[in-house]
Amino acid sequence: MIVITGLTGHSGSFLLQQLIENDYKGKIRCFVRSSTKTEALNASGLDLELFCGDMERPEDMARFVEGAETVVHIAGIKHSLCLLEAINRVGGVKHVVLVHTTGIYSKHKIASEEYKEIESKMQKYLDMGMNITILRPTMIFGDLQDHNISKFIKMVAKFPIIPEVGHGRGLIQPVNARDLGKAYYQVAMAEKLPQLSYILSGERELSIHELFGLIGDYMGKSMRFISVPLGLSCFGAKALKLLSAGRVDMVEKVLRLAENRNFSHAEATRDFGYAPENFNTGLEREVKEFLEARKG
Repeated sequence: MIVITGLTGHSGSFLLQQLIENDYKGKIRCFVRSSTKTEALNASGLDLELFCGDMERPEDMARFVEGAETVVHIAGIKHSLCLLEAINRVGGVKHVVLVHTTGIYSKHKIASEEYKEIESKMQKYLDMGMNITILRPTMIFGDLQDHNISKFIKMVAKFPIIPEVGHGRGLIQPVNARDLGKAYYQVAMAEKLPQLSYILSGERELSIHELFGLIGDYMGKSMRFISVPLGLSCFGAKALKLLSAGRVDMVEKVLRLAENRNFSHAEATRDFGYAPENFNTGLEREVKEFLEARKG
């Protein structure tokens, strides 16, 4: 049996699609909350059991993983330790797949310290011999639910001039949620992989400036930019934070826009055949989805 958290989430929904397309015959237990929309799960045709609980309750997590051979955790790094403790208590799990983040490598992201602390505490389970694979997606995109590229698309549609922090030179390597769904499936089907963690990045790197230009091209809109030096951008963000008494804090977001967030996925390609689709193809698809939604 395979048990999965986050199967109804953005990238998780593409894992569900992979399970359907590959005609997965095994039993699946899916963690849901009382508010989770389960129509897609119910219509999947899979041998799927819905488990309703609270990820902060150790007893719920222990019941969730009982009888599992493979655990795939997509629902967030903050729940990983509780899940691992439940797996350790129950026993019998052969492979644990944890979807974490490349945010752990950020020089600026405040939460990266929390991420590092969580993974440091995971070491005891590795020392016990637990078979764990950590997957680290970069910035996720793919449709209007992504909360990442969709924001850039809306900016291009709304503003006649686009401000660029640090002249738009920061490098990114967004990963399509469709590619993540395939990767999650490939890794879940593997008994063991050669290394502990893998980066799941998009097909290629590009600058923020190039990203805005491509979005403009797919919208048929001529782009105009104003370059704002990083120092001035940070000053403005700090002033806004001060004037709002801390309610509006954009400092970290500004810093991250100028930080290079491009990572190689060569090890994932080598070890389990990870092959992300052409970035431009995915971006054009998402822009078209935005334009069609706006017409409606």
